Amino acid sequence: MEKIMWLVLGMATFVAALRAGKSRRAMYLGRAALGALFIAFGAVVNAIYLAMGSDYYAHFADSSPFRFVRDTWQSLVLPHQVLFISLLIIFELTVGVLILSGGRRTQVGLLGLIGFHIGQFAFGGVLWPWATVMLVALVLLLRAERRQPSTPTTLQIRRPRHPSDIPA
Repeated sequence: MEKIMWLVLGMATFVAALRAGKSRRAMYLGRAALGALFIAFGAVVNAIYLAMGSDYYAHFADSSPFRFVRDTWQSLVLPHQVLFISLLIIFELTVGVLILSGGRRTQVGLLGLIGFHIGQFAFGGVLWPWATVMLVALVLLLRAERRQPSTPTTLQIRRPRHPSDIPA
């Protein structure tokens, strides 16, 4: 089920990203699909797999063209998968929330995901086409987000210094 949702939300993100430069609605849709993808089908699914103690992660690096990646995965990550997968879950949850937050936080989340997807190239296999498509979408979304006028958050709204500064 989660693989289908990765494809559905990934494609929704990609299609929205193609239109995000000209449509605020598309930008928001891309933001929502991406946030849902990384919170629900990234962080939550990985937490479930980790809690179940499955061997889901045992063969993740097998398709890497780099021996170093395969060896490190087997010798370091798998024996300490609770630590490393917990860090992955925290990352996925954090970027998902940042992306849904709007403004500069969305941009920070998108930059984090750009780095994450560049790192996926080390694992080869199906991650190469996935990371390529997602990088295009992430860059387009980031560009659209950066072109939007900034809207003040509650922390940025300044209080009038003098009663005469209050608009009538």
